[in-house]
Amino acid sequence: MNTQHIRPTSFKAERAWGARTIASMNGISTRLHWTDQPYRWHVNDGEEVFVLLDGTVDMHVRDTDGSVRVIALQCGDIFYAGAGCEHVAHPHGEARILVIEQEGSI
Repeated sequence: MNTQHIRPTSFKAERAWGARTIASMNGISTRLHWTDQPYRWHVNDGEEVFVLLDGTVDMHVRDTDGSVRVIALQCGDIFYAGAGCEHVAHPHGEARILVIEQEGSI
């Protein structure tokens, strides 16, 4: 039997947005990310669930009219990006994030 116990607040990657894969199930990956730097504007290959486990993050979302909204995420918040949603995460200091998405998605 394969089990894991992970304390997210103890996880730190060697580089910003480094990740530990927790599980890959039927084409869906669940990964724990650590970062202290913004990501980049992107659109995932499918849907994404972004769970903020530690820290604070401003999620910038580009709407269909080109305007940008900023959603302030606090520890415990969940952000869902539907297919085609262009977004970028900007952490304030260190952040740890659980990301659930299609395997191989950016």
